[in-house]
Amino acid sequence: MKSITTLLFGLILIAVTGCTSEKKETAKMELDYASGLEINMLDGFTKIDVKDPWQPGKLLQSYILVHRDSTLPEELPQGTLVRVPLQKVLVYSDVHATVMNELGCIDAVNSVCDAKYFKTEAIVKGVANNMIEDCGSSMAPSVEKIVSQSPEAVLLSPFQNAGYGVLENIGVPIIELADYMEQTPLGRAEWIKFLGLLFDKKELAFEIYDRICNEYKKLKDIVPQNVRKPRVLVETVMSGVWYVPGGQSYRANMLKDAGADYPWADNESSGSLPLDFPQVLDKAADADIWLINTWGTPLTNKSLLGIYPHNDQIKTYSESGVYYADTQATSIIEGTAFHPELLLKEYIKVLYPNALPDYSLNYYKPMVIE
Repeated sequence: MKSITTLLFGLILIAVTGCTSEKKETAKMELDYASGLEINMLDGFTKIDVKDPWQPGKLLQSYILVHRDSTLPEELPQGTLVRVPLQKVLVYSDVHATVMNELGCIDAVNSVCDAKYFKTEAIVKGVANNMIEDCGSSMAPSVEKIVSQSPEAVLLSPFQNAGYGVLENIGVPIIELADYMEQTPLGRAEWIKFLGLLFDKKELAFEIYDRICNEYKKLKDIVPQNVRKPRVLVETVMSGVWYVPGGQSYRANMLKDAGADYPWADNESSGSLPLDFPQVLDKAADADIWLINTWGTPLTNKSLLGIYPHNDQIKTYSESGVYYADTQATSIIEGTAFHPELLLKEYIKVLYPNALPDYSLNYYKPMVIE
């Protein structure tokens, strides 16, 4: 009897130990909103899967993060090995450099592409002082310059069916940050956790993300309810094509959170919709608010007609409802990508001025009337 009891106890102990061991080996990180990431904290490494936003069920890339001071585990799953924290990186976009600056790891940037579009002070000064290498256009970067800087990784935004040419042959991990394809503003903001893990800034990244979520939700709560929602149009026709955000894009969802009536809210796309002027006019001629991004110049009623002579057919053109944001002079693109609460506040102020009586617009300005 004693031997049977001992045997049963041993079997139970093995079962419990087995369960405990399995939990230690794999701990899936629960994400709140990000649908394009899967993060698993394993024994000795972290596995991050970046999902393909254009092909459901497929992956863009799997990254195996191992601390640079640790011995490589004997067995690793398939994926791109990245030694973290990264200390030397090539960055393609100021969107990600801005986040790195906030995380306190901007010093890891030793090279960039499209340097003229960066506004982060440390990058601008670094390029000017030749401390950060300008590797040229992101469409055709200088391989010689990249190799001379020996980056440990390249941080960039992937595009559908786009390759990376010679970059793929120099043996440097390409970190595909598909944050801009998230369908919700907080989903995109949650990618700061990925960047935090790359630079050993996990706790700070999580702390920043939590603050963003709390502020965003507070702003949503002050949007007036049971009132007529202002109809909102964005951007304008350029070279015959008017790109509007699809109804499931993060920008369309942010407009919804701000209490807007967005004409394409029922559309199922999370990307941009290429339309012509008549198609836009058919759905948005009665727009109350019109939000337009410009580059390096103020928007006037005359310049808006210069862009397209029939823009005055939009009702709000003559009713003081057109606002513009100069993307060269402001950080509306790079500063709000991972901080959607900042842009949500702008939208609410434009749509419902009385909801934020003490707030002044930082990015948008009313169209200048000449």
